Amino acid sequence: MTFRKGKTPRRPPPKKPLSNQKDPVGVYCRVRPLDFEDEECCIEVISSTTIQLHAPEGFKTNRNGEYKETQYSFKKVFGVSVSQRELFEHVAKPLVDDLIHGKNGLLFTYGVTGSGKTFTMTGSPGQGGLLPRSLDMIFNSIGSFQAKRYVFKTDDKNGMDVQSEVDALLERQRRENSLSAPKTLSSRQKLDPEIADMIMQEEAFKAEGVDEDCSYSIFVSYIEIYNNYIYDLLEETQEDAIKPKWNGGGTPVRQNTEFIPPQSKILREDQNHNMYVAGCMEVEIKSAEEAFQVFWRGQKKRKVANTRLNRESSRSHSVFIIKLAQAPLDADGDNVLQDKNQVTVSQLCLVDLAGSERTGRTGAEGTRIREAGNINQSLLNLRTCIEILRENQMCGTNKMVPYRDSKITHLFKNYFDGEGRVRMVVCVNPNAGDYEETLLVMRFAEMTQEVEVARPADRPICGFTPGRRYRNQRGGPIDRDVPSVINHLVHSLPPLPSCELTDPHDDITLPRLIEALQNRHRVRQMMIEDYNKAANMMKSMLQELDNNLISRDNFIQEQNGKLTEKYKIIQNNKAEIERLEKKNKMQEHKIDILQKTAKIYEDDKRSLQQELETRDQRLQRELSEKRRMEQRMHGVVSDTQLKWEKECTTTPVRPLHRRSRSAGGEKWVDHKPTSSMDLGTVLQPVIPNAIQVSAPSEKALSKCDKYVLTHQEIASDGEIQTKLIKGDVIKTRGGGQAVQFTDIETLKQELATVPSRKRKSSEGAPANGDQKDGAWTDVETRCAVAVEMKAGSNMGPGYEHHGITKRRKP
Repeated sequence: MTFRKGKTPRRPPPKKPLSNQKDPVGVYCRVRPLDFEDEECCIEVISSTTIQLHAPEGFKTNRNGEYKETQYSFKKVFGVSVSQRELFEHVAKPLVDDLIHGKNGLLFTYGVTGSGKTFTMTGSPGQGGLLPRSLDMIFNSIGSFQAKRYVFKTDDKNGMDVQSEVDALLERQRRENSLSAPKTLSSRQKLDPEIADMIMQEEAFKAEGVDEDCSYSIFVSYIEIYNNYIYDLLEETQEDAIKPKWNGGGTPVRQNTEFIPPQSKILREDQNHNMYVAGCMEVEIKSAEEAFQVFWRGQKKRKVANTRLNRESSRSHSVFIIKLAQAPLDADGDNVLQDKNQVTVSQLCLVDLAGSERTGRTGAEGTRIREAGNINQSLLNLRTCIEILRENQMCGTNKMVPYRDSKITHLFKNYFDGEGRVRMVVCVNPNAGDYEETLLVMRFAEMTQEVEVARPADRPICGFTPGRRYRNQRGGPIDRDVPSVINHLVHSLPPLPSCELTDPHDDITLPRLIEALQNRHRVRQMMIEDYNKAANMMKSMLQELDNNLISRDNFIQEQNGKLTEKYKIIQNNKAEIERLEKKNKMQEHKIDILQKTAKIYEDDKRSLQQELETRDQRLQRELSEKRRMEQRMHGVVSDTQLKWEKECTTTPVRPLHRRSRSAGGEKWVDHKPTSSMDLGTVLQPVIPNAIQVSAPSEKALSKCDKYVLTHQEIASDGEIQTKLIKGDVIKTRGGGQAVQFTDIETLKQELATVPSRKRKSSEGAPANGDQKDGAWTDVETRCAVAVEMKAGSNMGPGYEHHGITKRRKP
């Protein structure tokens, strides 16, 4: 049996849209009114689909200095008088219809700073924008078909699970018993006053063709993209919990006051190759009011700043995601079908892009400049992606679209690849001061309209019989029970006798009828008495139940009081836990810094140890080399000494006694041991400028640069032999002195043969200068001859010394 090495299974390729039909990106234009009526206007609405740009005074657009007027066409143009309702009906209502029918949609507002993008998306009280109207239409359409809470549950991987009614009930009870569970809204009175009554009742919309045999649930999430980082606006993280990131050297990554928050989210790809924000909070909502409250809670956390062009300028791209989960009912029409494959999840993304701006016009400084740079860079990446898509579709090229260069494009790449309908509302400010930036926006909008997106496929139809929801509600048990009770009461009365009246004075029929009616009356009275007894008994039972209920209410209130106290204790404990957690994070942060510092110190210690070991090894090598050199020098000295001694004993050379002559201005240390003997010869080694010592000292050596040692020993012939061992005084690294021997001069005393008569040096001298032994007996002759040896010369011991005649003074 052979085993094969396991391989990672290949991921399935991205699913392609089932429909071959394509639709262009729907681009709409909305012109906001001027802030002041006397301002110069540069935009004119020519028709319902066309606008014209006029260059302002003093702005030359070509070399001739003439003004150039340019027209741009859109799918629809909304002038300054268009209401929010009309804008929603044309732009967002079709996307909400697609959402309810299982299709995705993307809608974003685009424009320069102060062009009305946030008002178009959010609106104001009484003038709700695209987002609140979309939520209102969704719940108006599926309100009566919603599943109970927690029947649909997110799986944290951009998918949806289905739970049974029992599991959902248990989870509801568990979360309702938890004190930390958020409370749901019940009426409009609990809404924030800033978002209350954003939509008038008469302006409400409702989708047509809603599948009544399905159950629906709405999940919302709200994120912002700030400085190309993704943050969850619904997350409960406190701002003071943001800690800076640190690099390996223990210093902040950037030298400014803002750091990368650790709670930023990342993008991931699910099993269907759709992009989603990992770890983003998804809140299940059951009403438009609750959705408004969740939206506004996140809206208050958005990054805004005051600039010269806008009092509350958005500094980030906000993305509000509405996710609709729907699944068919089972065959009985009572419960949701427990099959995850039958769950259809569609989403509508409403994006409020931050406005492009020029720092010269906004007066941005410091952090605002960096924010503006990141905003403009992300918008530039969006334009680049649109341009490459357009080029690929029109020219048939296959260039890679740089979705990953920006978070906003990376998140919505699936929509441009055919996962839903894409629409854009271009907001423009007709003020002449925005002419240059508006011109760039118009060019981008014109290019975007030429990009086509694949049309999303319809949701598959379930095979169950339609009309299941209301089929079991016709002819219920209540309609059958009411007639049966009435018939039972009628039959319990005594029957009336059969009789026929032919005469008003009939004495037989009338008494029988009167008797029967009296019997029925008695039965009726008995039934009334029984009813009164049962009613009294019921009243007493109800009173007892009321008393029990009151006692239970009192008990519940008492328990609620205790729970309140416990809740306060829990809150205090939570606050303490949060404080300890913050302290723990701070300590962990300090520990990380200390660990990094310790690591740096350890690395330095290791490198220094390695350097020390290297130096020790080099020093050991130098010491061993020095010892070998000393041994070699000692061997050379010994060999040379033996050679000189051998040559001095075998060669008939008569060494002359002379006075030692040292180098010119050098200072010597003359080391003469106390055991040295005075030979009393004529020639003595005399060194001028010398410090005579019997034992060398560091003080004496530090003052001189030459050293000579007088050493006496007995030669092989029994005479005293004097050696002058010379050397150089050198300074060591440790601050001391050392002597390096360079030369050895040998002085030997010999007895000369004394003739019977003294002769002068000039008598009997050969002509060639050769002299016999008798010629050296004269003192004058001996004093006229000396032997000179220099360091490094061939005049050392072992070489023949030639006599050099001194020049006499004239």
